[in-house]
Amino acid sequence: MDPILNSGDTAWMLISTALVMLMTIPGVALFYGGLTKRENVLNTMFLSLIAFAITSIIWVLYGYQFAFGADTFMGLIGNPANLMMSGVGVDQLAGLAPTIPEFVYIAFQMTFAAITVALISGAVIDRMKFSSWMVFVVAWVTLVYVPIAHWVWGGGFLFNLGALDFAGGTVVHINSGIAALVLAILLGKRKDTKLLPHHLGYSVIGAALLWFGWFGFNAGSALTAGGLAGSAFLATNTAAAAGMISWVIIDYLKTGKPTMLGAISGAVAGLVAITPAAGFVTIQAAIIIGLITSVVSYFAISYLKPKLGYDDALDVFGIHGMSGIWGSIAVGLFAAPFINSLGTGLFYGNPGQLWIQIIAVAAVAGYSLVATAIIGLIIKITMGLRVDERTEIEGLDTNLHEESGYRI
Repeated sequence: MDPILNSGDTAWMLISTALVMLMTIPGVALFYGGLTKRENVLNTMFLSLIAFAITSIIWVLYGYQFAFGADTFMGLIGNPANLMMSGVGVDQLAGLAPTIPEFVYIAFQMTFAAITVALISGAVIDRMKFSSWMVFVVAWVTLVYVPIAHWVWGGGFLFNLGALDFAGGTVVHINSGIAALVLAILLGKRKDTKLLPHHLGYSVIGAALLWFGWFGFNAGSALTAGGLAGSAFLATNTAAAAGMISWVIIDYLKTGKPTMLGAISGAVAGLVAITPAAGFVTIQAAIIIGLITSVVSYFAISYLKPKLGYDDALDVFGIHGMSGIWGSIAVGLFAAPFINSLGTGLFYGNPGQLWIQIIAVAAVAGYSLVATAIIGLIIKITMGLRVDERTEIEGLDTNLHEESGYRI
């Protein structure tokens, strides 16, 4: 059957694209901004906004073409036809989503690239040069995100291997989590490593916007307005709820008091873990994935981070990296063929899928680690990564931007 434009699918994907954009600006910006010091609130939010803007330009110039172009170089990168959007017609349908216009699919995928690099900023707040961050965004989106997106979603070698990632467990969360860890190590610890949110209300609003926008992230990845989108939508909400409840229980067991920060952290961890699995698993599996993921992320933040001594300021690795790893592996366990015929996991008779998922996790994590380290080291040697001590102590808002988030 020839591809035919479907107005319902197109409308849903336009809405989904706007929802994913909402996740970055203002979602991530508010979530991270509330957790930092008041002297750095604008700088922290600015990191997300400028990442979105830079990625938007990269994506239409060459990013989409390399990520989703016809496979070349043994599954490592796409063939960059239609650079700068030349030759893409208004009525042209997307090859990977043949019921919607190509332009809509391009915009949808752009929002994924933008939020991935924006997530990394949570690890480097309070101490990274803004100019160095801008250079990092350009290099990282080009050299790390684009190839990995092709490997998993664009017809690359992990796609051909059979790796399952419905909406970004490997491409978005493991990728950003590992990159955040590497960048945090290269920068070194902050002068003041205590996490004392200056306005937790901002973070609650940001988390709520993330939860809301995540329906576009996961249900939109069905690429059609149908039953699979509905299943992914409900699985997403269920896992987020389970993640929040699980973290609150852990707080009770550890300290006797639940915390709002723990609750929103658990919700985000649940959203992260269900991302690769949303379109492959049952609602019952979504509950299990959400309950377990808070344990995984809590362990990473409370035990692994102090033991290893890295300063991932807002726990990007602990939440996105670790929950992304768990969620990606969970697909190999829980993928149900009656939910999505493309995926069958261990518990439904296909143990090989679990090994494929482990290979995908290792490949993405390994490449992101090495490539991010090289990019970070080059920037550190040539222009420096970190602000000077006086700027860090006094605050980045006034020293880097001549602005203040609040009247004193």
